[in-house]
Amino acid sequence: MKSRPGGAALAPLLSGLLSGLLVVLTAGPSYAAPEKPARSVALSRSEAARGADVTVTGKGWRPGALLMLLVCGQSTPELGVIGGTNSCSNADGQAVTTDGEGSFSKVLPAAPPPKPCPCVVHVATVQGEQAVVDTELTITGHPVAPLPTESGDGRLAVLTEPRLDGSGSLLTWFGAPPARTLVFTVGNLGSGPVKDPVFQLGTAHGVFAPQWEDRQWKGTIGPGQKAEIKLDFELSPGAHGDYQVSLQYAKKLLATEPWGVDRPWGVTLFWILLCLVVPAAVFRIGMVVVDRLRPRAPRRSDQARHRGVRLPDVTVRLPKVRRAPAEGPPPAAPEPGPGTAPHGTTAALPWFTPDSAPSENHPNRP
Repeated sequence: MKSRPGGAALAPLLSGLLSGLLVVLTAGPSYAAPEKPARSVALSRSEAARGADVTVTGKGWRPGALLMLLVCGQSTPELGVIGGTNSCSNADGQAVTTDGEGSFSKVLPAAPPPKPCPCVVHVATVQGEQAVVDTELTITGHPVAPLPTESGDGRLAVLTEPRLDGSGSLLTWFGAPPARTLVFTVGNLGSGPVKDPVFQLGTAHGVFAPQWEDRQWKGTIGPGQKAEIKLDFELSPGAHGDYQVSLQYAKKLLATEPWGVDRPWGVTLFWILLCLVVPAAVFRIGMVVVDRLRPRAPRRSDQARHRGVRLPDVTVRLPKVRRAPAEGPPPAAPEPGPGTAPHGTTAALPWFTPDSAPSENHPNRP
């Protein structure tokens, strides 16, 4: 049987159409996930005079996020703020909250930072997830200097998420300084050893810039090695609220960790008791003073002393009136009773004489 010409060429075409039709029929509707817009910061001008206003706008941030805007020196968008916030004009910084779409707009003065340029506008979140965007800014009239170079061949990097160890005590509840230990693991990514590294540990409250303190770790970290670092620190007495602990090494920010410090309720309880005890004590003292100063009533003995002498009661006895005896024989005299002597005298009762007392005759008898 002879085949039609071109049948061999149509067979692959028909099989391809059928397979494509099956793929279209079996595949469900595909919905592409919307891409999250990247965080961005734009300036109204890239060059400004010292003290001039620059409008900073941003998009793609977390809705309702609190942001901090600073002009920092010795920084680039690629390397970030090398000197930390100590290289920024913190006194002229601004805070802004993003809207429901993650956008913001804020006027920021181009205040000269304490470090020379190159300069950037540093935008960072204050709470929650850490997000930072640096945008280059040229300040007219501000000195320019090259960026510092790294000293030594060692280079440390944080390998694990830092954590805060420790807890409060009864003294902390009454206003003692809260203390914690920052624990993290670093690795030496350089080619040379790092001996006795000095870290900068900073604590910031709210939107304020962190206060940096040097903490030296004793030991040597060789190339490719890692070590667990523990740094102790404490806050001021009575501190409470939301704090942020920052760690940097060689003028590079390594990690940040939030810390919520409880309120010292013992101090509040002390002031409440003081407000109750002091008025009660003043009231008691006042009552004692009033009791001492008020006139006292005379006592009963004083009343009897000043009262007039009471004369004894005088009984008036009237003389007896003798009646005249009636005519007739005189009445017979009464017979003397027992104990009555004749002629109307009372007979003496028998009694012990001084010589016949029991104690005289029997001296040993009780």
